[in-house]
Amino acid sequence: MATLGFSRFLLLLSLSAFAIADAGSIGINYGRIANNLPAPSQVVQLLKSQGLNRVKLYDTDSAVLTALANSNISVTVALPNELLSSTAADQSFADKWVQANISQFYPATKIEAIAVGNEVFADPNNTTKFLVPAMKNIHASLVKYKIDSAIKISSPVALSALQSSYPSSSGSFKPELVEPVIRPMLDLLRQTGSYFMVNVYPFFAYTANADQISLDYTLFKQNPGVVDSGNGLRYENLFDAQLDAVFAALSALKYDDVKIVVTETGWPSAGDSNEIGASQPNAASYNGNLVRRVLTGGGTPLRTQDPLNVFLFALFNENQKPGPTSERNYGLFYPSEQKVYDIALTEAELASGQSTPINGSKSQQVPATGDVSETSVRSGQTWCVANGNVAQEKLQAALDYACGEGGADCRPIQPDATCYNPDTLVAHASYAFNSYYQKSARAAGSCDFGGAANVVTQPPSFGTCKFPTD
Repeated sequence: MATLGFSRFLLLLSLSAFAIADAGSIGINYGRIANNLPAPSQVVQLLKSQGLNRVKLYDTDSAVLTALANSNISVTVALPNELLSSTAADQSFADKWVQANISQFYPATKIEAIAVGNEVFADPNNTTKFLVPAMKNIHASLVKYKIDSAIKISSPVALSALQSSYPSSSGSFKPELVEPVIRPMLDLLRQTGSYFMVNVYPFFAYTANADQISLDYTLFKQNPGVVDSGNGLRYENLFDAQLDAVFAALSALKYDDVKIVVTETGWPSAGDSNEIGASQPNAASYNGNLVRRVLTGGGTPLRTQDPLNVFLFALFNENQKPGPTSERNYGLFYPSEQKVYDIALTEAELASGQSTPINGSKSQQVPATGDVSETSVRSGQTWCVANGNVAQEKLQAALDYACGEGGADCRPIQPDATCYNPDTLVAHASYAFNSYYQKSARAAGSCDFGGAANVVTQPPSFGTCKFPTD
């Protein structure tokens, strides 16, 4: 292993530079089933103030699209399920819809995609047969108006479209959907260079199986993980496992080249008595740790090189949504624009240490150490170790920064020095990160390195090497 090949990086890299390498994107769903929401113009200002530059809508409301004009916020709009039949049956209907709802707003409003329908396979009105014809007609309309190269078409699919999702390697679509709709839809996505939209909710799996699924596993917290019996990959959170089940289902049909965008995922801050796990702390942990997971780069165990692109659900608590209490409590914000809970939403917030969730997903190569308690932080008994889940290139770059510009004492991890063994990237990086962390008086944000490091409360153990506390 090349221990400290940092000279070739130092001219090019800084902490902020490698923090965004291979990072995914965070967007948010802006639903409006409520009677107390702020005006669209205020919502646009809220999005900007939070650094959110991607938003997904559930319609093409003209007031909202007008408010988003010239905001530089990328917008995904939706053709609702009730219009699928008319759109599928009549090309002229599709043309008129695109003209009235898309072309007259674009490009001032930065529309990047059209979600044709939403969770159509789960629609009780049985609109599945109209989906692909409607998608084809909408695409033909985009071609007619010469905006097909800029605006993608797809359709959000619920995880219930899978016949099997556990273990992840067994992922497959329901047989009755494959030939009539899944395969034709994937052909269209491939032909148009679009992506597969999927809605992923670990919350639902947890509430239905709380006696079998660890809460820490669903919230990206430290846990032993789950090994997929089919491919031997270890999963340390349910989100990755569910997403890889979708990847496996695509692969089974030979559509490995089709990318995925997670169009909905979230966790409610309140729920009914039978909605186990619905709470503000859990919502903050899930969404906060998910944002960190996405923005610090890397893909899933099955698709390690594919950045994650995710839309959180949702921007606001919506007081008129039907169903259980949880449905009205997925928002990151109250209608007053006050935060329901405080989490980081941007790379800048993560880098500064603001709103950083604790007890994140642990490295596979370092011992589990439990929560970073307030008492242990006050007493100084904390250490900084490498996150073995990040890509080796990112970990190496972070190591090079710590030993170079960061000024960490890396002499003990040089060949033949006291902490050279074990000669692994994670062990060497952990020593360097901890040296930097202790030198910085364990200041907030000094154990981050763009998501390549975690704070722990027990002294790391790598062979006979002792990690300093100051």
